[in-house]
Amino acid sequence: MFGSIAKSMFGSSNERYVKSMGKIVARINSLEEHFEAMDDAELQNQTVLFRERIEAGESLDDLLPEAFAVVREASKRVFGMRHFDVQMIGGIALHRGEIAEMRTGEGKTLVATLATYLNALPGLGVHVVTVNDYLARRDADWMGQLYRWLGLTVGVIVPNMHEYDRRASYACDITYSTNNELGFDYLRDNMKQSREQQVHRPFNYAIVDEVDSILIDEARTPLIISGPTEDKSDLYVTLDGVVKRLNEEDFDKDEKTKSITLTEDGTEKVEQILIADGLLETDNLYDYENTQVVHHLDQALKAVHMFKLDTDYIVKDDKVVIIDEFTGRMMDGRRWSNGLHQAVEAKEGVKIEPENQTMASITFQNYFRMYPKLSGMTGTAATEASEFFDIYKLNVVEIPTNLPVKRVDEEDQFFKNTHDKFRAIARSIREQNETGQPVLVGTVSIEKSELLSRFLEEEGVKHAVLNARMHEMEAHIVAQAGRMGAVTIATNMAGRGTDIQLGGNVEFRIGDELADLPDGPERDAAMARIKAEVAAEREQVLAAGGLFVLGTERHESRRIDNQLRGRSGRQGDPGLSRFYLCLEDDLLRIFGPDTLFSKMMNSNLEDGEAIGSKWLSKAIETAQKKVEARNYDIRKQVVEYDNVMNDQRKVIYEQRGDIMDSDTVDDVVVDMRNDTVNSLVGIACPPGSYPEQWDVEGLKEKIEEILGEPAPIDEWMQEDGIEPEDLEQRLAAMADAKMDAKFGETDPSIWRQVEKSVLLDRLDYHWKEHLATLDALRQVVFLRAYAQKTPINEYKQEAFGLFERMLEQIREDVTRILMTSQLRMQQPEPAALPELPDFLTNPNLMTGHIDPFTGEDNSNDGDGSALRPALFGALAGSTFAQAGPGGAESENPWKDMDISRNATCPCGSGNKYKHCHGAAA
Repeated sequence: MFGSIAKSMFGSSNERYVKSMGKIVARINSLEEHFEAMDDAELQNQTVLFRERIEAGESLDDLLPEAFAVVREASKRVFGMRHFDVQMIGGIALHRGEIAEMRTGEGKTLVATLATYLNALPGLGVHVVTVNDYLARRDADWMGQLYRWLGLTVGVIVPNMHEYDRRASYACDITYSTNNELGFDYLRDNMKQSREQQVHRPFNYAIVDEVDSILIDEARTPLIISGPTEDKSDLYVTLDGVVKRLNEEDFDKDEKTKSITLTEDGTEKVEQILIADGLLETDNLYDYENTQVVHHLDQALKAVHMFKLDTDYIVKDDKVVIIDEFTGRMMDGRRWSNGLHQAVEAKEGVKIEPENQTMASITFQNYFRMYPKLSGMTGTAATEASEFFDIYKLNVVEIPTNLPVKRVDEEDQFFKNTHDKFRAIARSIREQNETGQPVLVGTVSIEKSELLSRFLEEEGVKHAVLNARMHEMEAHIVAQAGRMGAVTIATNMAGRGTDIQLGGNVEFRIGDELADLPDGPERDAAMARIKAEVAAEREQVLAAGGLFVLGTERHESRRIDNQLRGRSGRQGDPGLSRFYLCLEDDLLRIFGPDTLFSKMMNSNLEDGEAIGSKWLSKAIETAQKKVEARNYDIRKQVVEYDNVMNDQRKVIYEQRGDIMDSDTVDDVVVDMRNDTVNSLVGIACPPGSYPEQWDVEGLKEKIEEILGEPAPIDEWMQEDGIEPEDLEQRLAAMADAKMDAKFGETDPSIWRQVEKSVLLDRLDYHWKEHLATLDALRQVVFLRAYAQKTPINEYKQEAFGLFERMLEQIREDVTRILMTSQLRMQQPEPAALPELPDFLTNPNLMTGHIDPFTGEDNSNDGDGSALRPALFGALAGSTFAQAGPGGAESENPWKDMDISRNATCPCGSGNKYKHCHGAAA
């Protein structure tokens, strides 16, 4: 009670905070006349003066009022747009490393120019992160005009860019890109062989557009770089056939968690089928020997009975293309992991591509937390404010609108079934369409969009459908959705990046209608005509009530509903919003109070009748909060597990950096060699044991394998009082002598390059294998909960042990390769690293944004980026050469040898011969 009284008297904490920024805004406004009086050259020179002041010791906070005033004046001259005072407040929040929540149409893109310019002045780089490639290109080109006018450099990162162009873009003062491109470039950088090949600079500051979409929705799944494993197409097809023979009583399905399990009867039926087909090693499906079959059987169950065509994916050009659940876009180049994508391909009867193995991975949480300063902007962040602070330490600041919101948000309308609901929606749209009021319809899937489209066709309503099947034209469709009589059906409106302007968008109309008309009087006249038509039409739309936003059902997240509603009522325009729901909607069916809803709806409603109730709307909101809480738990779980890997990732990447930065790694190699010798002796001669208990024969074999020559251990053992420390010292001295002799026979510069290459190679190879092991561990560690153990604690403990063993394997591997290999150089020049363009031509490595627990892909925009070949070619046998899947650039030196296709390739890549140098054989 007292809190509400205090709030009414003094305002909320957010209102007081926003009000406190008024002094800074007043200071900015007081400088306006000063900068207006400058000519262009003087105004542009302010950037130089600001940088000089920063070098002299002034802080960015000191420069803020003047820098913001300069950007405002430059915007007036370049764009003809003047920043509102509330936009200045948004810019201050961004500069302070906070999230600015601003309504749709309030000009967030222009707001970002303020903080971007100020933070770009030190020259350390500012990353502006967008949700898709279209927006990255558009904003870099559009806002880039302002930055370049003020003397800053602007770059953009988009898919399939050449490595050199990426590096140049990252070197700019301001770089626009998508979250996926930034994350994948970071992972790729840490797979490179030298600093010169890396593209990123040290992290400085990032502004994330649609921050809730990127840091909340997409943060459920990590970014993954993967490569192919062996082909198992026949197994996928066979198991698909098995699953399609099952009935609904053979399995239990949980749509909340998207999991599916066999019942006892279903298990027996599957066992009989698989035994008859000869696919089981034993008669029990769940025996250890059948682990792989069980795993792919689970994926086949999900593919057939959980994932739906035209909702979760579509089939295009004989390929399964994933649909982003948040934006409705196709994600070309993305694939589900753990065999799920192959199971869906088998289900749809298209070509099955090989399964992939993780080579590098990171979550968005851990990626964006590497920026010393991070901020974001969106229209909907307040509902997730606690998560933003818990995970990213970001405060949400609600920025007031420039003009009061006039939109009317009506109560939800409830119907008994989907048919009644869509019939009512179609009639309502027709009624509004007859008055000329534009209508924007939001659906949750492609299937629902196409269903509504058929109802509208029956009603004779002309409309446009915006979904994954025609995303190339989405900006043009959205731009004109505010014209008289326009009816637009959108699968999802988040991150479209284009405002709906009442009466139409002048720029898009000019671009579409006058594209072929050259500059001149005729074009000027046509432009004037279009502007007049848009202005007149705007008045007609305003008279008709503005934009009518209609939601066909509630989304799992309240933010998505608010994003749809926010499209109406832009900049003080009138508007209307209404949601239509029914008992068959996924949200109500899966998460709603089934019994209460069913009884009330079925007993009180006639066919086609609707009811509106604040109580029902409140129940829907409660269901949405349940889903949001569940999704938050999922994201917390992902980041908890990735935090374990992140600590290890930092160690590995730091070691890689140290190796690349060092001119020589002699000390590292010597330490590894000594540690390896000490470890071997420690295993063979346990502390506290007697010499007669030592495993001398095992030690002799292991030493000869790793050091490349036998050691006179039997002679040493005949000495009285021999201790393990004596063996360690003598073996180390023997190894040092051999390495000194080898070093003396080779050009020192060549040998240093060889040592660095072998170190990086083995580090990469074992890190890749370690990631695969952690993936498998994460899949099974939950079973330990049945033993009253906490899965995350078990995972931490196991992962630590695996990491220690991996480091031991790296030390042993590096020592063995350097001790046993003979280097033959065809030319006296030092061995050269492969050219970077070769790294971009391997179609076998893929990028993905994949849930580690369910295999779902949550990438927001497909990048299709080809990655570098696997950098796991080692110094092997007698040749130092770069080898990768499908063979190296050079000729196969083992083509005349009788090597089994399933044997490990002698090049040292770790791949089977048939997947490496024997691929073309």
